[in-house]
Amino acid sequence: QVQLVESGGGLVQPGGSLRLSCAASGIIFSISPMNWYRQAPGKQRELVARITQGSLPNYSPSAKGRFTISRDNAKNTLYLQMNSLKPEDTAVYYCNVFWGGRAYWGQGTQVTVSS
Repeated sequence: QVQLVESGGGLVQPGGSLRLSCAASGIIFSISPMNWYRQAPGKQRELVARITQGSLPNYSPSAKGRFTISRDNAKNTLYLQMNSLKPEDTAVYYCNVFWGGRAYWGQGTQVTVSS
């Protein structure tokens, strides 16, 4: 079965950094485009970044210049390096993949940016 497990979230001060990880199984990871979404309280889930099977990235305007999405196909793992974090980045971050006709989501990892 498809499983996505996020990790790496936590509490960080404004301007700080975090690296999120998503361990994937049940898919052919190396050929699968992967996505990071986030959802803040009271807001709808939004796409943060995506990466193609060839490791070409794309970012939301809020993430561009601060976040870096990457993948390690040997480890079946997706990453999101987040730098220069702002309070408005506070959200639950989710790994996502579209596979076999439906979207799959991890359990999410909480990122809180606060002093």
